[in-house]
Amino acid sequence: MAIRIFDQSTTFSRRSLLRGAATGALALSGGLALPGLSRAQSRPTLPSGLQSGDIGADRAVLWARADRPSRAVFEWSTTESFKDATRLPALDALPETGHAVKLLAEGLPSGQDIFWRATMTDLNDVNAVSEPMVGHFRTAPSEARDVSFTWSGDTAGQGWGIDEARGGMTIYATMLKHRPDFFLHSGDTVYADGPIKESVDLPDGTVWKNLVTPEKAKVAETLEEFRGQYLYNLMDANLRAFNAEVPMLAQWDDHEVTNNWSSSKVLPEAYKERSIHALSARALRAFHEMMPLATTLAEPQRVYRKVAYGPLLDVFFLDMRTYRGPNGANLETEEGPQSVFLGAAQLDWLKRELAASRATWKVIAADMPLGLVVWDNAKDKKGFEAVANAEPGRPLGRELEFADLLKFIKDRKILNTVWLTADVHYTAAHYYDPDQAVFQDFEPFWEFVSGPLHSGTFGPGDLDATFGPQLRYAKAPTKEQGQNLSPAAGLQFFGHVRIAADTQVMTVTLRDAADAALWSTDLTPKTA
Repeated sequence: MAIRIFDQSTTFSRRSLLRGAATGALALSGGLALPGLSRAQSRPTLPSGLQSGDIGADRAVLWARADRPSRAVFEWSTTESFKDATRLPALDALPETGHAVKLLAEGLPSGQDIFWRATMTDLNDVNAVSEPMVGHFRTAPSEARDVSFTWSGDTAGQGWGIDEARGGMTIYATMLKHRPDFFLHSGDTVYADGPIKESVDLPDGTVWKNLVTPEKAKVAETLEEFRGQYLYNLMDANLRAFNAEVPMLAQWDDHEVTNNWSSSKVLPEAYKERSIHALSARALRAFHEMMPLATTLAEPQRVYRKVAYGPLLDVFFLDMRTYRGPNGANLETEEGPQSVFLGAAQLDWLKRELAASRATWKVIAADMPLGLVVWDNAKDKKGFEAVANAEPGRPLGRELEFADLLKFIKDRKILNTVWLTADVHYTAAHYYDPDQAVFQDFEPFWEFVSGPLHSGTFGPGDLDATFGPQLRYAKAPTKEQGQNLSPAAGLQFFGHVRIAADTQVMTVTLRDAADAALWSTDLTPKTA
């Protein structure tokens, strides 16, 4: 079994800490034998729980974080008793990575429930050993079986943080009830630009009371402050419980750095740091440290990637943030520095991987919607943040890349592509119909929008007719309700996808935080 070790990161878990305690002390690699657990008050802890991610048929990323400099040992087994457990190489959780560690475990059995545990030993006291913390996931199948996953985006935004009196981030508990194979986080995993206040008065006369940390009380600028955005979210018991059971497949968008950022962003006065390049570099490092992404030594900071989940599903994660040009008028007639969005290298990668995919369904995980108009300056309706440009004519600006991509998919007869996204803080279903489009050289496809997970609710937005999106469903605030509704209003959303092994039908259901099924459709796969 090969083990690939990556940049170290941060975490905490929900499953009982006590489950593995009876196993006693674990021997660490490096020749350190542990005689037993020391006094509880001197033991390291794992305050951010466990996370797994980027799972495949034979692999998964494992992530944990200690409360002090520690040596971490991960073990995995196909049984909850950890009989015949496999121990992985030890890692040092150091301040340089926020006391977080992660690795890619390879050689796992396919289609299996995997139980894994993490134990931390104080580097300054080899007798001080944490109680084991246990997580669980299921590897991707090598043969067809039913697949189930959820997706959404936008966690702890617009000042709406963890209100423990209201149950915290309850939507994660709702999603956990579905026992998905994995969760696709569509971006805005944190709101590094959104300071949180201790209390907010609500329209119904009640008060929203946030947990607040020093890092969440201001915009994030330092590496420690960016790390603190993730650690804040992991204070929520619902999220920790979810992470312990459900692999996190994450991408990023703008709020991991700052609102609507690109490399040309001029930072607001709230920032002492004036360089967007320095700010985004710190943010990207924290994102990779604190999220269970499988990176490579060739491109350790890359976010776009493919995650294969058996013969029925490939997921293609896009990065619609890192390579974009400025948020301008978006009306260029030819591709160039002003119109770039995915960038040539990422677009070539996506075409190549889509053409090579033999999975029944190809899910394109986009951190921004394709046909919704998203303004850079919504108040004055200036500049564009997403792809569409509010000009319902031939493709211009950023639309040029996507016209090229959609034509490629049609020309190469790549079947059964579905787009999943978030970003706009409401939920919707869009059917892209070439017969209703200005640009018609593509095959019809669906785009499903969900979110927010735990942020302000906005919308609805306008659709641009260039690629012919047809609104089939939307749920967003009414005019009477206004905008930036708190999670207490109940308009928090996620999507649930099921793929049946026997029929290969994909069922997409849009749900709210109370788990009400708002809208659903069955998609039958096309065959060559």
